[in-house]
Amino acid sequence: MDYQEQYQNYLAQAMAALEKACGRFLPEESEVCRAARYSLMGGGKRIRAVLVLSVCDMLGGSMQAAQHFAAAVEMLHCYSLIHDDLPCMDNDDLRRGRPSCHKAFSEATAMLAGDVLLTEAFETVANAPADASVCVQAARALGAGAGSRGMVYGQELDLKYEALAATEDQLRLIHRNKTGALINAAIQMGAAAAKADEAQCRALEQYAYGLGLVFQIVDDVLDVTSTPEQLGKPIGSDSENGKTTFVTLYGAEGAMKLAHDLNQETCTELHRNFGEKAAFLEQLAQQLLVRKNRIKEKDYAAYSKHPVFQSDPYGFTARLACGAGA
Repeated sequence: MDYQEQYQNYLAQAMAALEKACGRFLPEESEVCRAARYSLMGGGKRIRAVLVLSVCDMLGGSMQAAQHFAAAVEMLHCYSLIHDDLPCMDNDDLRRGRPSCHKAFSEATAMLAGDVLLTEAFETVANAPADASVCVQAARALGAGAGSRGMVYGQELDLKYEALAATEDQLRLIHRNKTGALINAAIQMGAAAAKADEAQCRALEQYAYGLGLVFQIVDDVLDVTSTPEQLGKPIGSDSENGKTTFVTLYGAEGAMKLAHDLNQETCTELHRNFGEKAAFLEQLAQQLLVRKNRIKEKDYAAYSKHPVFQSDPYGFTARLACGAGA
């Protein structure tokens, strides 16, 4: 099976797990849960879910448990995006080529939608078909990646340095927590499903944080080289707000060279620890360097020409997400 086939296989498993989680934890009669579904099922590459599944698969673990963990990390990631888009944070109106949750619904509903996704992510872990010790280890990894020692701390640092000139070390600290910590959580949850030993977990942690930093550097470059239609979200807000990025430090070309060098180091070390078994994870890291569009321009164009979209874009995309059709 080649890389793309393998990725699609993991993606299909992740989507099936998310559908089950929606059915079990996000009842359609609740507007808050409909808003949560709108954002959760609104597209994306599901990289974190794929990491859970691929790490578990590489180590020969329980894919059934990993599927629950994959759904959980995507739910938690989605909560962070909903809250990140709110006016009190980044104030972004577009996410994955569609109106952000607070634009499709309301600010209060979006806040609660994020809250419910955060909460149900841990219930999804708790209900995984695995030993209690495995579920506890996965929950611990998810909590560490998302909370005061991870993503939330990274967001705090990001806000702190929004109006300050950050050094490269400070920037690395921000993104180690804001981006890398949840990627590491996903990878450690896959390792938990496979009952990995301590040495394997440490080696995977090194890969996770390297991957997270590369992901962020490329994101910074895309923010100044792409269009909103290509990225599926607003661009240029970092430079408008005077925020330091890897592009402001090194320029787009210099930032991409840094990303290439980091990626090479990360993949070399991963291969040293896991050999040929890590081929998929190495290729996934390489794909991050060449990612371009989060949505297809032709799909965005097709949506924008729809008469209902033109009269009510927020309602149109909300209905699509909730399965009501156009």
